[in-house]
Amino acid sequence: MKQLTFHDLQSYLELKYKEGSSSSALFMKLVEEIGEVAEVLNQLEGRKETSNTASLEKELVDVIHYTVAIASLNGIDLTETIIKKDQQAAIKYNQTPNLEEYLISHDQEI
Repeated sequence: MKQLTFHDLQSYLELKYKEGSSSSALFMKLVEEIGEVAEVLNQLEGRKETSNTASLEKELVDVIHYTVAIASLNGIDLTETIIKKDQQAAIKYNQTPNLEEYLISHDQEI
């Protein structure tokens, strides 16, 4: 199976949602999915008993789906943005390696 990149997912979701969907409508779906993640976590951690058999992995995928869709409709390159945000956090919290450094060293190992 082909490896999925943020770029691939963003291109696909932009195509899927470019007509007829708004960022605010997708955000409402995102909030709904985050609530479903909370339900599953409550169930898994014994804080709540439900008959719902939703899986954490499926709910997290839904959260990623709507997050990436919102970014796509707003022209945000998530790959670039994630790396830049991580660089800022690495400096702020004095962490090493940052994501970009990790990716470079990981590529050299392959």
